Amino acid sequence: MRSWLAASSFGLVLAVAAPAAGHEPSLQECLEGGDFITHAAQARDHGMTKAAFLERLVADVHLIQAFPPELRWFVVDPDDAEFLHVEAAQVFEMPQPPETHRVLFLARCFERMASGTR
Repeated sequence: MRSWLAASSFGLVLAVAAPAAGHEPSLQECLEGGDFITHAAQARDHGMTKAAFLERLVADVHLIQAFPPELRWFVVDPDDAEFLHVEAAQVFEMPQPPETHRVLFLARCFERMASGTR
């Protein structure tokens, strides 16, 4: 029930988020996102559950979406929010050391930078 609620809430956040067409993450955003993913893995290693972490992430994304797109960190548009959500979920679904998750996240984030597409 709890994961269904989190997924529904996340869907609602994506539905109401104002899109900023064509946002590509910057190098700084990718690096900070890598730090975020490292911290997610550390939280997991200290006993935080996937459901609890993703619930917090959805709440944070919702809060970030209250700011104008140009003032948002990383989750400028719904595609960004979905990318971060999927990456955070993988930390719990496929446990690796925190630094490994960071490296994998950075590779995918840099790929988004280079391709200019989602």
